[in-house]
Amino acid sequence: MEREDYMALALKEARLVAAKRMVDEAQALGADAVLNIRSGSSVIMQGAAEIVACGTAVKYK
Repeated sequence: MEREDYMALALKEARLVAAKRMVDEAQALGADAVLNIRSGSSVIMQGAAEIVACGTAVKYK
């Protein structure tokens, strides 16, 4: 596998993990849904990146 393919796969998996953690935390807080989901990434140093996901947890009445 090419290095670029591996990195793309690793970043995709990291985004999925970040989104799952966000949903799990919202569920733990009793939320029914998460709205306005945003994700982002930044390079920390060569070969390392930070992936974040954020949104607004809501509870329906």
